Amino acid sequence: MQYQSTRGAGCSKYTSAAAISQGLASDGGLFAPDSFPTLTQNDINALIEKSYSERAAYVMSLFLADFTLDELNQFSKSAYSTNRDNGFYNDAIAPLYKFNDNTYFLELWHGPTCAFKDMALQIMPRLLIKSLEKVGESRNVCILVATSGDTGKAALEGFCDIPGTKIMVFYPNDGVSEVQELQMTSQLGSNVNVVAIEGNFDDAQTGVKNIFADKEFCEEVDKMGYILSSANSINVGRLIPQVAYYVSSYCDLVKNGEIEIGEKINFCVPTGNFGNILAAYYAERMGLPINKLICASNSNDVLTQFITTGVYDKNRPFYTTVSPSMDILVSSNLERLLFELSGKNGDVVSSYMSSLSADGIYSVDEKVRSELNRIFDAGYCSEDDTKKTIKDTFDKHGYLIDTHTAVAYKVLNDYISKTGDDRITVVVSTASPFKFCEAVLESLGKKVISNGIDLIYELSEETGCDVPAPLDSLKNCKSRFNDIVSVSEMSDVVKEFVEK
Repeated sequence: MQYQSTRGAGCSKYTSAAAISQGLASDGGLFAPDSFPTLTQNDINALIEKSYSERAAYVMSLFLADFTLDELNQFSKSAYSTNRDNGFYNDAIAPLYKFNDNTYFLELWHGPTCAFKDMALQIMPRLLIKSLEKVGESRNVCILVATSGDTGKAALEGFCDIPGTKIMVFYPNDGVSEVQELQMTSQLGSNVNVVAIEGNFDDAQTGVKNIFADKEFCEEVDKMGYILSSANSINVGRLIPQVAYYVSSYCDLVKNGEIEIGEKINFCVPTGNFGNILAAYYAERMGLPINKLICASNSNDVLTQFITTGVYDKNRPFYTTVSPSMDILVSSNLERLLFELSGKNGDVVSSYMSSLSADGIYSVDEKVRSELNRIFDAGYCSEDDTKKTIKDTFDKHGYLIDTHTAVAYKVLNDYISKTGDDRITVVVSTASPFKFCEAVLESLGKKVISNGIDLIYELSEETGCDVPAPLDSLKNCKSRFNDIVSVSEMSDVVKEFVEK
């Protein structure tokens, strides 16, 4: 298997190591597989008794042809360690919580930063360093990350003090929770930097993409002995490990006797930048038995509108919500989906992206829309409904969920009411509720009397739920990074960081 740019019709193809090393294609497109591997029912059966790390290594081996299975098993075993000091604090790594007969929550937040980004960003540094070795790259690498909250900390944790690397994270000032901000700004390590920007996540993401596309700037960085790469899901090395937890959750359902091999299920995914749900689509294209992928949006429902109408329009109000990791109007990974739905036509994708850049809008033809609706459904959840869902879920079932997971669960209930589809559905739970303490406390009708890190312990006392160990450790942390810059200054601070 090789990779090609989503914007390069008939262009050159790259090995997985080259694609991971480069991060973003030179034409501004994203790297996508030139074909999909096949996952058979026999493969699923063979994975049922395997550990999560073994399942992940096998799934990745189908996409990363220039890595050996031994290499991937080694990386996976190390990344998905249950060392309680800096690894995962649940032995299952990605456990399924049975909520009722037809609904499961896939808890992807038992890693060192308590968010689903750990599932990819604990292994990605290992993939990147090995990729650089495989392509004969002798320069150091500077990782640039734009984050809406969780990616930043997970990337910082994954790349902290990795030799030959530096990592710089940009996040929207006043656009993340207090816990998320402290997690990032208190990060230890000699090779890390964290900077807030004046703007929202889309501004940060566009700024990072513009830096990658600035050939003159990249040449300057090259003279300093560095290349630029990304840990966002625009890097295929971030995306491919995410495919594994969809396969793993299916294996667990079979193992637990909830479904038979070959039985189709649904996944409902809270979605912002489209990477998480795209990984589920890749799993479906491989052959994982999936009926529907339900895309759940918050008030920034640009994706719901697109899936419903075939029109992508970012010319709309931007809302700052209690589910900040989904406060996005330009969903980068949707470009990879468009590439597949258009028959891998880079010219068509380029025209969509040009229209989006120039006018903030594009529309797809009926053929693309038909294939889109074959596998996807969508809905959105208001702020009031998000809070009500958190309260109802806890009051009626004793199960505490975060704001993003609440969006997904509400959208799932709307989908069931609309369609009558009562097959088993897995709700992808993307973050610990303790990362969004104030919003969760308010949702539960509790008076918020604390601030900052003390909110974590107030939520624990009010609910009787234990504070996750990685967040408990924040009580001894102090912020190291306090800079706030404009979008136009982003390249300057990157240059200063590389020069140090």
